[in-house]
This record gives sequence, C-alpha cells and structure tokens, in this order.
Amino acid sequence: MIFVRRGCRPCRGFASMREMLTWTKPRRAPRQRRAAPAAGFTLIEMLIVISIIGLLAALIAPRLLGHFTAAKRTKAMADIKILSAAIELYAIDNNKPPTTEQGIRALVEKPIQEPVPARWREGGYLKQRLPPKDPWGNEYIYLSPGLHDPEFDILCYGSDGAAGGASDAADIESWDLQGEGAVK
Repeated sequence: MIFVRRGCRPCRGFASMREMLTWTKPRRAPRQRRAAPAAGFTLIEMLIVISIIGLLAALIAPRLLGHFTAAKRTKAMADIKILSAAIELYAIDNNKPPTTEQGIRALVEKPIQEPVPARWREGGYLKQRLPPKDPWGNEYIYLSPGLHDPEFDILCYGSDGAAGGASDAADIESWDLQGEGAVK
C-alpha cells in the first residue's frame, strides 16, 4: 500500500487515492500531418527520360557497331601481316616455308611431319604459344605453295567463316595486303 500525504504536489486535485492510482494522462487528439512532398519521379518524367535514352541508343549504336566490325577486319589484316613475317623468318632459317600440313602451328611448335626443319628457332617464331585465331574465333587458312603466291597464302574468311562474302563477311587474303604495307 502506498501512503501519500494529502496536499503533496502529486496528489493535488484528486478526491481519493483510488482516483489518483487509476488516473491516466489525457490524450491529445492526433495531429494532422502535412503530406510530405513526393520524393520521386512521375510516370511522365520517366517515360520522357526512357524515350530520350532509346533515341540516343538508336542513333549511336549503329555507329559503334560499324567501328567494331572495322576494328575486327583491321586486326585480321594485322595478324596476316605478322604471320607472313613469321613465315618468312621460318623460310630464311629453313630454306622454305612450312608445308600446308604443318600449317601455322609450325611457327609455335617444331614440326614432326616431313620435312622436319633442321634449324627451327628455339621458342618459335611467334610470341604466343598457340597459333592465333582470327577475330571471329576461326583458324587462319594457310596454303603452301599458295594459289596466288608461289611460296604461301594466308587467308581469313571474315565474319561468316565461309569463303566469299561481302562487306564484313568478305575474305581477307595475304595477296591483297601486299600493297598495304605487308612484309611479303
């Protein structure tokens, strides 16, 4: 039981002890909260932004894709020039280029097929340990003796991987690169 003196500060205004013990603080009416300003974008704003991005993508994407295609063709041309130079070094060391059967692999591994080179350079004729593939993932075609050059021909079938074609699918051939600074 709690003993409270009459007249003490917490007890003032209560008629009885029971009233004091059961009393609760009066509740205020809940305040009306103001609606916070929207912290996002409206549907119209989103649609406008998406349409602008789509328009820019439609204008820029074809230009970028054209550069990628041209870059792949340029890389294939450069690879053919490098392979031609490596084959010429092989021919200088061994008096003739690798045969068609030995292929471009003869530039990175000493051939075991006849004719086995007598003075094959230790470490090979290319920096990489595997023969390179064209930018589209296909193997370069090597012919020795060549159809257009008496020593050898190297060609790449382009993006379609098949002989012939036009535009980015056109073949890239070592004999066509002779006027473009090729070593051959």
